[in-house]
Amino acid sequence: MSNTPMAASPLTRAVLEIDEYVSGLGWDQPARLFALVDTARLRADQPSLADRLGLREEPESSGLTPIEQDEIPTDQALDEFLGTIAWPDSVVGCALAVERLMLPPSAEAQVPSGLNEKKLAQWVAEHPDRQEVRMTVAVLRDGSRDSALRLREKDTATEVLTGSDLVPGLAAALTATFEE
Repeated sequence: MSNTPMAASPLTRAVLEIDEYVSGLGWDQPARLFALVDTARLRADQPSLADRLGLREEPESSGLTPIEQDEIPTDQALDEFLGTIAWPDSVVGCALAVERLMLPPSAEAQVPSGLNEKKLAQWVAEHPDRQEVRMTVAVLRDGSRDSALRLREKDTATEVLTGSDLVPGLAAALTATFEE
């Protein structure tokens, strides 16, 4: 976590750690899902796993450990997939890193009416003001949330934007994975 500020909250540190990890894999990656577990509890309950993850040297108050999950199916809409997830009690939160195309708010007035989802996606992909963005969103069972946004054109750790309400819809979808 070389670029993660130590003064940040454990959730922000986890989001930035995931962003840094996924950034190292390059762009044009599939969505990636992570379980967030309490590092101290992981060390106590599963010391061999903690050793394999390199957590032995981490400070005791290191916070949250992201654990990447199996690949997300590409033949299913992301929101439908998220609706199928159930987490065990040992998972205190989850995170998702996903790439999308975004348009500036000024482009909203230009959207042609009557486009279906596929045609709208094509229109956005061809728009001259589109931006490729990687969103990393994390939530905890208690409702806490944080996110990081990285633009492809400004792909450096110092240009990552963080905040709790940057991607509210995705945060709500992730929070729903903890509902009974």
